[in-house]
Amino acid sequence: MALNSAFRTSLEAQIEQLKAEKVYKRLNHLDSPQSARVQMEGRGEVLILSSNNYLGLADDASVVEAGHEGLRRFGAGTGSVRFICGTFTVHRELEVAIARFVGTEAAMSYVSAWNANEGLTATIVGEGDFVVSDALNHASIIDSIRLAKSITKCTTAVYRHSDLDDLREKLRANAGARRRIIWTDGVFSMEGSIAKLPDILQIARDLDAIVVMDDSHATGVLGRTGRGTAEHFGVLGEVDVITSTLGKALGGAAGGFVAGPAALADFLTQRSRPQLFSNALPPTVAASALQAIRVIEAEPQRVERLRENSRYFRERIVEAGFQPLAGETPIVPIIVGETATAIRMSDLLLEEGVFVTGFGFPVVPQGQARVRCQISASHTREDLDEAVAAFVKVGRSLNLV
Repeated sequence: MALNSAFRTSLEAQIEQLKAEKVYKRLNHLDSPQSARVQMEGRGEVLILSSNNYLGLADDASVVEAGHEGLRRFGAGTGSVRFICGTFTVHRELEVAIARFVGTEAAMSYVSAWNANEGLTATIVGEGDFVVSDALNHASIIDSIRLAKSITKCTTAVYRHSDLDDLREKLRANAGARRRIIWTDGVFSMEGSIAKLPDILQIARDLDAIVVMDDSHATGVLGRTGRGTAEHFGVLGEVDVITSTLGKALGGAAGGFVAGPAALADFLTQRSRPQLFSNALPPTVAASALQAIRVIEAEPQRVERLRENSRYFRERIVEAGFQPLAGETPIVPIIVGETATAIRMSDLLLEEGVFVTGFGFPVVPQGQARVRCQISASHTREDLDEAVAAFVKVGRSLNLV
């Protein structure tokens, strides 16, 4: 079948431009489970500092076996959407465990955290509602609000990152809205910073707003027992709606969820379009995620080890002469300036056996390209020392230290 040649030529020209600007992204193929060290096709073993596998559960034997048992018991997939015949008993078990873990009445699982965010906003807002979003929120939040605005004719605004005065101003300027919703990340993935959740909750109480928080980089990570941003600040159970992922600390397979009042989970079952028109989360993924939650609940020392590793790496990389963005999460971004520099640094680190990804525009603003390190509980001190040594060698070659 003939393809439209002008369309293909246009795409090829744009790709060549990305290569000329040295911002073209190349995929690296792994041939082993996510762990502190992985097998990379064409390179052998490399130390990985790019993974969201924060607690080392992606290759945990019990989590893997739970997935195998889910596959044997329930088969490869659901073959249907939730409301027809795609809801299995393991979905209910998982959603009960999620709600218990994050401190809400109920939860609803989705095939991805992106779907969870996309399926939430347009379902719960309508004409006359106002949604205000932190400027550094994840792209899935941004797109979910854009979609909701186009469908429901709600009004929207963006407040400056973590600027509570600007948030108050935006809410007061829309005092006549039917409902006002504050959308925020719990942990901002490119910065490693944490939302000022207690203040946001107080503003919501003062100005009669609803708080929705995406906790994807905090679930299993923050708080004494890994229950997320709310536990970190001692406000577990006080956030109106929490969305998050099963694809990071909770085993890393796939999937996401929305957690909140029981009425919300029920309403999403009735009206959320990704629920109504997409197959349910594969049962093998649900089973492994359920076991991951059980492991975290039984082994809170994993969360403490993650905290200790993050603190150690941050201290060592600063001693080495780098200036990562300040923070207390396992995300340690090192700003290098231009996108080409970040990609070059990532390439040189890989040559030293350390796999860490450089991010540039449009993922982050122009001139703020960075190499984002992500620490895991599965890293040893020797792993982290090796990574710092590689950063020093590459940093010197690029005149960064």
